[in-house]
Amino acid sequence: MVVGEFGKEVDVLVIGAGPGGYVAAIRAAQLGKKVTIVEKDKLGGVCLNVGCIPSKALISAAHKYELMNDDQGMGITAENVTVDFAKVQEWKQGVVQKLTGGVETLLKGNNVEIIQGEAIFVSEDEVRVNRGYESERLKFNHCIIATGSRPVELKPFPFGGRIISSTEALALKEIPKSMVVIGGGYIGIELGQTFAKFGTDVTILEGENQILPAFEKQVAQLVQKNLKRLNVNVVKNAMAQSAEQDENSVTVTYKVKDKEETITADYLLVTVGRKPNTDELGLDMAGVKMNDRGLIEVDEQCRTSNERIFAIGDVVAGPALAHKASYEGKVAAEVIAGEPSAVDYKVIPAVVFSDPEIATVGLTEAEAKEEGYEVSVGKFPFAANGRALSVNATDGFVKVVANKENGVILGAQVVGMEASNLIAELGLAIEMGATLEDVALTIHAHPTLGEMTMEAAEVALGQPIHMVK
Repeated sequence: MVVGEFGKEVDVLVIGAGPGGYVAAIRAAQLGKKVTIVEKDKLGGVCLNVGCIPSKALISAAHKYELMNDDQGMGITAENVTVDFAKVQEWKQGVVQKLTGGVETLLKGNNVEIIQGEAIFVSEDEVRVNRGYESERLKFNHCIIATGSRPVELKPFPFGGRIISSTEALALKEIPKSMVVIGGGYIGIELGQTFAKFGTDVTILEGENQILPAFEKQVAQLVQKNLKRLNVNVVKNAMAQSAEQDENSVTVTYKVKDKEETITADYLLVTVGRKPNTDELGLDMAGVKMNDRGLIEVDEQCRTSNERIFAIGDVVAGPALAHKASYEGKVAAEVIAGEPSAVDYKVIPAVVFSDPEIATVGLTEAEAKEEGYEVSVGKFPFAANGRALSVNATDGFVKVVANKENGVILGAQVVGMEASNLIAELGLAIEMGATLEDVALTIHAHPTLGEMTMEAAEVALGQPIHMVK
């Protein structure tokens, strides 16, 4: 049955209800627009359902299990600590459901119409929404594409059976006895480390000469140290070749310096990046230009080559991060409402929920020098912080990079416990153009991890208190 042959008219159409789409829809509604959002799967998108949220829930559970099995020299021991993985998964899914239910409540509270179905462009200002055997046409004044991304599938390792992506890894019903991970980037490290803490024998195959190749070497080394403690086997410069599987296991063949090796495990987890969901949208019918990677080309206001259509999140250039998508969603909604908004990517924090955590914002020391800055650098270790010592979390450091000429902070890296939270202050400092002196003169509560931001600024200024100059 075909419904609405002549097309229902909508003001602002948002395709995709992930962290970019639902935020864009709410912001547009706040600005007086009548908004319709179309989602083919579940509200909240990849992040809330099979990405950021469930992975962090499992990471949290694994960390708690690890702590209960290790007294860390504090004199506290626990006996017969066990994992009921079915209950762990049930708890994780409860977290997901609370958040996705919250998204639905927010959308309805802002009078956003929710349509379940798959949207495909049929012209420059119209989509067809397929819902099983039914479909309906929607004619829009403006549209925001926020369809996100999916795991990259390698031809030699097609997903299915014992070869899985992060989506299937997060939904495993049992803790695997063994697992091979292809890719030592942030997803591979987070999930590999999580299952290792639960007791899985993990091997990570990384094609580069270090894990987390997008980060500074000294950052990756701290994570590598903890992987070794967990007996994770990291094979660098390893090129995966093929895999053979049966009902119970998978055997992976890989090469290191032309030497061929094999390894057998319960599962093979492939984490080599993500691919934008743009190939089945019918963008050619809408006159929307893409590059050779399938990313939609946009200007500084998130507008595509079709002035009615905007695109945000993983379908456009830049890091595939939920908070970037949400930020772009607000900009696109504001532009549609007639406000002079534009994106400014100076401050996009990136976080890896490894152990220890990694967080970075702005320029690294190397990037700042490449851009021609003479820099002042301050680095303060967790091991010299009272709070870090009192919670037995002494691995890591806070590093601040500033313009030596005027002291303006250009970037920062934090490795260690709560790095994901500590980076927020440094992001704000960069956004507001704060100097090293501004941060150093801000009184930070004691004893806290946050003091290290102040201490690092003092080091960069050449006046450290808790380090010998």
